[in-house]
Amino acid sequence: MWDPDTYLAFASQRARPFYDLLSRVAAERPRRVVDLGCGGGNLTLQLPRRWPDAVIEALDSSPEMVAAARERGLDATVGDLRDWKPHRDTDVVVSNSAMQWVPEHAELMVRWTGRLGPGSWIAVQMPGNFESPSHAAVRAVARREKFAKTLRDIPFRIGSAVQPPARYAELLIDAGCTVDVWETTYLHQLTGEHPVLDWITGTALVPVRDRLNDEQWEQFRGELIPLLADAYPPRPDGSTFFPFRRVFVVARVR
Repeated sequence: MWDPDTYLAFASQRARPFYDLLSRVAAERPRRVVDLGCGGGNLTLQLPRRWPDAVIEALDSSPEMVAAARERGLDATVGDLRDWKPHRDTDVVVSNSAMQWVPEHAELMVRWTGRLGPGSWIAVQMPGNFESPSHAAVRAVARREKFAKTLRDIPFRIGSAVQPPARYAELLIDAGCTVDVWETTYLHQLTGEHPVLDWITGTALVPVRDRLNDEQWEQFRGELIPLLADAYPPRPDGSTFFPFRRVFVVARVR
């Protein structure tokens, strides 16, 4: 279960890629702006501030996140972005840190280009850190005998469907778009007793927490903590550096 409060514990760090993504979208007066994977809506609220005359459409697969977005005054709906189809007046499609959960996301982006009008924009940001030490540590603990049976069918590598930036550029250029594709590794300086664990609790560990009872969850955390401490040792000032790679795709339909 996605917990909006847990996810937003690092709101400022998670927000920066969203702003970096939108900075490359040059739409001036879009009629409809869509946020696919809107989460709790805290960043979606920036869309009407930038484009006050646009209809804002928001979608997320998590009922908990949609409820939080609605509490912020957004007209958000629960749905699978694989089933989403653009309205005729859709001029901007934004998806921030959501498409990585859909293995066929590259094909989806190409499909959308065929349904959007000339001059429309698609802007997508996805984590590209699924081979990072944090994720490797989670997989290592999940394979241990006491957890393996309960967690065996969790697709820990689903995010590995995120492809090299050049692949998205090729696909979208061939689909008739002007593209701007890049990657950035952010070096987050985190604080707290177990900051990397706290970060991934709101993302990578969500399906793990859903499968384990309270006692098992505390055991899992206890075995994960030393692996993360070895991979991300604290600095002398007590903070911890957490490198985080992200892939950005911005396409304008010609």
